[in-house]
Amino acid sequence: MSADQFLRSANYPGGMSELTPRRKQLILAICCLSLLIVGMDVTIVNIALPSISHDLHASLADLQWTVDAYTVVLASLLMLAGSTGDRLGRRRVFQIGLTVFVVGSLLCSLAPSLGWLVAFRALQAIGGSMLNPVAMSIITNVFTEPRERARAIGVWGGVVGLSLGLGPLVGGALIDSVGWRAIFWINVPIGLAALVLTVLFVPESRAPRARRPDPVGQALIIVLLAGMTYAIIESSRSGWSAPTVVAAVLAGLALVALLRYEPRRTDPLIDLRFFRSVPFTGATVIAICAFGAFSGFLFLTTLYLQDVRGLSPVVAGLCTLPLAVMTLVCAPLSGHIVGSRGPRLPLLAAGTLMCTGALLLVPLSGGESYPRLIASYVVFAAGFGFVNAPITNTAVSGMPREQAGVAAAVASTSRQVGATLGVAVVGSVLASGLTGPLRTSFVAASHAAWWLIAGCGFAVLILGAATTGPRAIASARRTADLTAERPIEPVLAD
Repeated sequence: MSADQFLRSANYPGGMSELTPRRKQLILAICCLSLLIVGMDVTIVNIALPSISHDLHASLADLQWTVDAYTVVLASLLMLAGSTGDRLGRRRVFQIGLTVFVVGSLLCSLAPSLGWLVAFRALQAIGGSMLNPVAMSIITNVFTEPRERARAIGVWGGVVGLSLGLGPLVGGALIDSVGWRAIFWINVPIGLAALVLTVLFVPESRAPRARRPDPVGQALIIVLLAGMTYAIIESSRSGWSAPTVVAAVLAGLALVALLRYEPRRTDPLIDLRFFRSVPFTGATVIAICAFGAFSGFLFLTTLYLQDVRGLSPVVAGLCTLPLAVMTLVCAPLSGHIVGSRGPRLPLLAAGTLMCTGALLLVPLSGGESYPRLIASYVVFAAGFGFVNAPITNTAVSGMPREQAGVAAAVASTSRQVGATLGVAVVGSVLASGLTGPLRTSFVAASHAAWWLIAGCGFAVLILGAATTGPRAIASARRTADLTAERPIEPVLAD
């Protein structure tokens, strides 16, 4: 079949019957390319933070904004992007997102000051918000058989882990050889390749019934996330001053308004009935805890290795290589287990390993042995690798196929909310304990932050056990009856 014939015949869902297994794998690979650059960009900046701080004279709070400007905007717009893709065409939105992301990356590499860098990071995130939920929606509709879908999501989860783990490694090499601005150049060739392949091979698709835009709901989500993040970060720098209190109050009011406004709409930005499903709600909270732990872990590790131990960016990146290796190994294994036995076992393993890995670093010292450090990284990363597949599979299972983009966007949003809160909260806890320069006071100040990360891992364990039992599964079935005529079939435990 030629590319033109393929594009004409493959509108979802009818065209799915004509897709060969090889074509499905090609579409999965193209979607994973977008995930690679978005995920890598979340973490590649972390390894550059000391260099950016030195070059642009940034404080610890400024460094938090360099990371969180990206994740806040990304989290704020993911659900809008998911529903827009369902309405206007997933391939079209996917192409726009790739274009904006590439342009934003080029501008980041040219930023003359920290303020401009933060602004261009936000532009990057606007493009990035159009990639992951739309790509997951495409995958959900391509891989319609439950076990096949779970395995595809396992590959997706592997790329999530690979991208997050490779970020520090690739970033360290680029910073040492070229400079921190080079970390944004790598997005350009990958993004352009994904754009060309999308035009050639990814079929256009949309939901059968167009959902109306929800600008009020979108504005409330932006105020909620931005206000919450501003209050957490700035409270560590200037205390609970008037702007910080106002931001916190606005975030609270936005949450209340969102909960009251959305159920009254015919086509809400997010159908709050989804959260009647215990597995869906559990997957959302687990994603926040897991990605909050991971982003906080990486933030502390980067500062420790470079500012306390005095390692170069490339050597610091090599020290975090276990994050990439273990997530690459464990994520496909997790997808296979989810496909054959359900999400319970991977979630229990994820929570146990993440909690243990963080606890190994609670007594961290300035002269910690490298074998102990690497061992903690291996254990923590293995847990993180196990968590992605059950989160995504549970989030889309039982949800309306017509709202696959929105359901996937909730899972992606919860990840980015977690990443945002991880840097904001862990950074603020660290800042509150500093009594001098990072080099001399980091170790003592970081103990509370490591305990916090271990607590997030423990929460994954408890929630994984509580949200995968028979009663939880029954609530997912009831929610499917309420919200869908054609629900996405879940993979349930044997």
